[in-house]
Amino acid sequence: SLYCTINGMLWIKALHIIFMVTWFAGLFYLPRLFVYHAMTTDQNGIDRFKIMERKLYYGIMAPGAVLTLTTGIWLLYSYAWMLYKHSGWLHTKLGLVVILVAYHLYLGKCLRAFKYNRNKHSHIFYRWLNEFPVLILAGVTILAIVRPF
Repeated sequence: SLYCTINGMLWIKALHIIFMVTWFAGLFYLPRLFVYHAMTTDQNGIDRFKIMERKLYYGIMAPGAVLTLTTGIWLLYSYAWMLYKHSGWLHTKLGLVVILVAYHLYLGKCLRAFKYNRNKHSHIFYRWLNEFPVLILAGVTILAIVRPF
């Protein structure tokens, strides 16, 4: 029935938002860990940050990203593309998601640099890097809710 279909999509949308919040929590926190890691000089602290960063990236962020993208594609395939494929806001939102995935992968590159003691950036760089997902979150939220164009 139509009710079951609509209700089912609402569940997928709810899961999409939950996974997105989980992913963004990591996207906000990992660069902050990099700030402190870049400032740390003692080996125990460095080793602790490497563990925290690895667990955050692979245990929370990666699953959050995969599940966000999976449920997002599900929603897109199920109804959003047919309803909004000619809407500029959807294409812009999808573009921001691609940028966000690239940012996520860049954080993975930074993680590997720290892992092998090859970090070349200062804590100030990571403080600025930490601000980037805020812009993406604001853009995606406004596009999804307001649908300005």
